[in-house]
Amino acid sequence: MKKVIIALFCLTLSVTAANAQNKSAASPTPATPAAAPSPAPVPAAAAPDPDAGKFKFKEEIHNFGEVPEGPFAEYDFEFKNVGKKPIQINEAHGSCGCTVPTYPHDPILPGASGKIHVQYNTDHRPGMIDKSITINSNAVQAPMMLYIKGNVKAKPVEATPPPAPAPAPANK
Repeated sequence: MKKVIIALFCLTLSVTAANAQNKSAASPTPATPAAAPSPAPVPAAAAPDPDAGKFKFKEEIHNFGEVPEGPFAEYDFEFKNVGKKPIQINEAHGSCGCTVPTYPHDPILPGASGKIHVQYNTDHRPGMIDKSITINSNAVQAPMMLYIKGNVKAKPVEATPPPAPAPAPANK
């Protein structure tokens, strides 16, 4: 008897749920939607400061060529501020954890030079290098992108000696 009551209860719930979905799907939608508020106008981007600091790098892409796996591949991206105001670098980061830039934290005055030191960890990373460094600052070129490229030559595989044979069991 209990099984019959439970089955009828489940059937009633299923029919009620299906019927409720049909009614909501069949309900007519208004022919003209209510007037939606118009979106607020987007403020225009601030015009770049023509006197802002400006990076002039000796090179923006450095190719390491072929480097051995294991030691860090390092390079200094040298630049000069050719703008009329100091450049303040707020942050610099590599495209992954294996690429670590170091940058000057003091403002770079107009006419002054600076460098972004980049370390690439080649350990356990054989193959092509193609990474980017993003520099966020108050310079005209914000964000500024630098790139490193190259090829990490894999370490030679060390031959491991075969395991020693197990001693023969002793006869008693």
